[in-house]
Amino acid sequence: MVSEREHYYPQHGRVILHVDMNAFYCSVHEAEEPHLYANKPTAVAGSIELRKGIIVTCSYAARRLGIRTGMQVRQALKLCPTLIIIQPDFHLYRRYSNRFMALANTYTPLVEATSIDECYMDITGSKQFGTPLEIAEQIQQKIREQLSLPCSVGIGPNKLLAKMASDMKKPNGITVLRRRDMPNILWDQPCNSLFGIGEKTAQKLKKLHIYTIGQLAQADEHKLIQSFGIVGTWLKQAANGIDTSPVNPDAEQSKSIGHTTTLPHDVTNRSDAHRVFLNLTDQVARRMRRQKLLAKTIQITIRTPDMKTITRSTTRMTPTESADEIYRDACALYDRHWPSDQPVRLLGVALQNLVPRAEAAIQLDLFDYEKQPKKEQLNVAMDRLRDKFGENAVLTAGMLSNDPSALIRNHRIRGTSLQMDFRKTDQEDIE
Repeated sequence: MVSEREHYYPQHGRVILHVDMNAFYCSVHEAEEPHLYANKPTAVAGSIELRKGIIVTCSYAARRLGIRTGMQVRQALKLCPTLIIIQPDFHLYRRYSNRFMALANTYTPLVEATSIDECYMDITGSKQFGTPLEIAEQIQQKIREQLSLPCSVGIGPNKLLAKMASDMKKPNGITVLRRRDMPNILWDQPCNSLFGIGEKTAQKLKKLHIYTIGQLAQADEHKLIQSFGIVGTWLKQAANGIDTSPVNPDAEQSKSIGHTTTLPHDVTNRSDAHRVFLNLTDQVARRMRRQKLLAKTIQITIRTPDMKTITRSTTRMTPTESADEIYRDACALYDRHWPSDQPVRLLGVALQNLVPRAEAAIQLDLFDYEKQPKKEQLNVAMDRLRDKFGENAVLTAGMLSNDPSALIRNHRIRGTSLQMDFRKTDQEDIE
């Protein structure tokens, strides 16, 4: 039987699946409580009471009524007064995520989770389970039967095409996309429909009179390099369906650890913004210390009410694990780069340029040399208390408030689709 499937698997190439859970958060709630949510317009959002929250995701029933991610709850309710608004439950989402990732691992050890609701699978060596299409159908069926969740699966010779394929039929679609399919299927599409190309890059391409993926595929590579640097080579290769990046199952150290929070109302007062940063830095520092890492670069994210986003960062002379130091840097960045009278709707803190704590040579001046061991001991003691008794067991005075950003310490309702370090710390969710 296996020999009959040989011609479905290339001798020198790869077969990659991209599994993408459809409307994941809403689908999880529907799976948990179908009597409340099945086939109804639902949306996951925060700040339900104030009706000023942002739609994080919505069901397909809601999408058919014009509801979209990023829309204000108030606006969504005007479009659909019967829309059911659900508060997020990230503890529940993590449990379902671990279960569908475990299912994927029964077909291949080469599974790369890219977010809480999607993963790549290299099934080149999995022909004993069937053809690529049969494996995709099995995975989709098992996820539906065991978890009551819909998913789309893309099949391709590389990660790029598998990802593009999974986006083509939603929900519950299975799509095969090969390099030879690119001219007929994708080349007439605008450049920003190619995975990895954002609006800014697309606008820059338009200035070069490159409007479609096909034009990008046939563009002069040297001119692309002149405008985009080494990224120019990637742009041309991607437009031609070329991607050599492997599926990496190893949970390597995080490239960054960050968290954002959407505010229930526009913030203009600096002290309000600083209080949000206090809660954000407390938790990102906790997550970083749990992975035994130190950060050299602190980045803040600011989003305005009209959804414009900016980031600003600073790189320290020495790496840190201290929430106090991260907080001071974040506030300094905000004060330096953001006018006090301009409204803010979202704030975030990300720690980058991370190094293993055991390998970091922390250079201390004479003033800090004697204090550093005490700081480390205090961090260890506080982390142990919070690990045992909960995130609210030990708080600074500035955290004792009703600010919505304090909810970030609630593991059940906090989280983002890109927050992946829970896979190392929430192993009980697999069961």
